[in-house]
Amino acid sequence: MSVFNLPDLGEGLQEAELVAWHVGEGDHVVADQPLVSVETDKAVVEIPSPRAGRIAHCHGKPGAIVAVGAPLVEFDEAPNADAGSVVGTVPQAAPPIPEAPARPGPAAGAQTGLVKAAPAVRALARKLGVDLAGMAGTGPGGAVISADIEAAAGAVTGGGAVAEGGAVEPLRGVRRAMARNMARAHAEIVPATVTDTADIASWPPGTDITIRLLRALATAAAAEPALNATWLGFDEGRRLNDRIDIGIATDTPDGLFVPVLRDVGNRDAGDLRHGLERMKADVRARSIPPGELRGATITLSNFGMFGGQNAALVVVPPQVAIVGAGRIRDAVVAREGSVAIRRVLPLSLTFDHRAVMGGEAARFLAAMITDLAEPL
Repeated sequence: MSVFNLPDLGEGLQEAELVAWHVGEGDHVVADQPLVSVETDKAVVEIPSPRAGRIAHCHGKPGAIVAVGAPLVEFDEAPNADAGSVVGTVPQAAPPIPEAPARPGPAAGAQTGLVKAAPAVRALARKLGVDLAGMAGTGPGGAVISADIEAAAGAVTGGGAVAEGGAVEPLRGVRRAMARNMARAHAEIVPATVTDTADIASWPPGTDITIRLLRALATAAAAEPALNATWLGFDEGRRLNDRIDIGIATDTPDGLFVPVLRDVGNRDAGDLRHGLERMKADVRARSIPPGELRGATITLSNFGMFGGQNAALVVVPPQVAIVGAGRIRDAVVAREGSVAIRRVLPLSLTFDHRAVMGGEAARFLAAMITDLAEPL
């Protein structure tokens, strides 16, 4: 019996949610035939078969959370010579990782340094006050994963009295990915926020607001590259990115998606609008490729279309900044020595103070405001 484990899905992902099986026990499959659809990092992807053979057992039902490296399917034939991704032969496969694992107990003589855990998991443990010493992880090879930390801290299991009544909504799919990203950001980022207002009274009717924001953001990133940077860590510092790849925060009933619009500084308005429409369609259809949800160098949130003026937004590492656009409104302002009613656009810039100085952030925001004040 040979076992195919859930492969590494990239970007440091630790687990995936099973969405739908495309094969059943007893089915004969060929190499590269889709086995199962899984959801992770806000995208649904198909996992292909690494070989031809007969499926003996499928691990987990739709909705189950499976750790990377955990058993996915078993083949009842001997492995082919070119099986490649088929790993190991085990007498009995372990079950998929439970949604809320039991609180781990300490092991005698264990030391924190010997516990297997990714840096982000260790940061979350510090944030939630969880001691890793002696913790028995439920990840591959006994590694501690975020779910173990949350369970130990009572974040998953409740950790005390809770209110009665009301519908319970388990974290699944996109919302689960968002919750993990927010927890990681809260554990790692040192946030600071500056706000200001752009006078947009000179805009002609029908101005494409999102395109104007993208152009202004790209102009500001060129003028002050510190905000279009990637945080590499205390040993390496930050990388100032040559290309401006903007993550577009997109609200959906399923949760928050952040598709990435590439090389914004070198594209015209028509091309950017076409790219935005294509990304929106892919998000609605849940068919957006995982690669288009990764690699943003800075993020834009146009939350003002729903309401609100200013916000302290969340920077998701390794990015160092996120720009928020509030609700456009008419405001009474002082202009050329007199009082006037002008159309204004509130802006918020939240940045990681480990990587960005306040002066850099203020200059970036000022460059955006100057660009937005122009008619076109």
